[in-house]
Amino acid sequence: MALFELVWRVLHTVLCLHRTLSCWMRNGMCAWKRWNPAVLGLGSHNTKNKGKSRRARWRSDGRSLKKLPLHLGLVVTEEETSYTDIANLVVWCMAVGISYVSVYDNQGIFKRNNSRLMEEILKQQQELLVLSCPTTVKVLSPDDGKADIVKAAKKYCQLVAQQQRRSTDLNVNIMDSLLREGALCLPDPDLVLKFGPVDSTLGFLPWHIRLTEIISLPSHINLSYESFISALQNFAACEQRMGK
Repeated sequence: MALFELVWRVLHTVLCLHRTLSCWMRNGMCAWKRWNPAVLGLGSHNTKNKGKSRRARWRSDGRSLKKLPLHLGLVVTEEETSYTDIANLVVWCMAVGISYVSVYDNQGIFKRNNSRLMEEILKQQQELLVLSCPTTVKVLSPDDGKADIVKAAKKYCQLVAQQQRRSTDLNVNIMDSLLREGALCLPDPDLVLKFGPVDSTLGFLPWHIRLTEIISLPSHINLSYESFISALQNFAACEQRMGK
């Protein structure tokens, strides 16, 4: 009987201790929830504020430039490629108000992995809170541009064969008109940012960049926003003489 009473007292003590600990933990959790910024939504609020501040800065930077490129080409001549860094560049272009962005590497890596790049761009848009921007993004390879020139030449030969044109009529304006009928549907690039040590655009839209300003940067990997906006400032300060 004495043993039974002892066991009962021990169980009663354990039960009381368990209730005390449970109550303490509930109260502690409630206090943590009351004061934790993440639970209160302060963390997301701060993130949204940072996003708004960042977007305001980007818009301000775009408006402060004397001119913006209508079409900016991102030409990667490096062996190593970074989808995240290219996506950042594309999103910055969207944020400052550039209407057309083309991404190019001469190995066609980005074009073969177009869906991966587009997913990364969407991810960066969401993380940087740059949404619903009316920017057209094209991913190009050496086949683009060159193929359009071949098609335009064939089309002109057909016109000559049908006696709708003479072979001596061919000039820059006619060639431009034929190329505009191609599938590319992009205005000529105003500015190309070329990344890497190679002193060449490696076949990027060979016909379309006759009057394009080209700015070389060491690498697209880990490129800062400050370097990007500095390149745009250099373009804005440059006077294009259109071959004169």
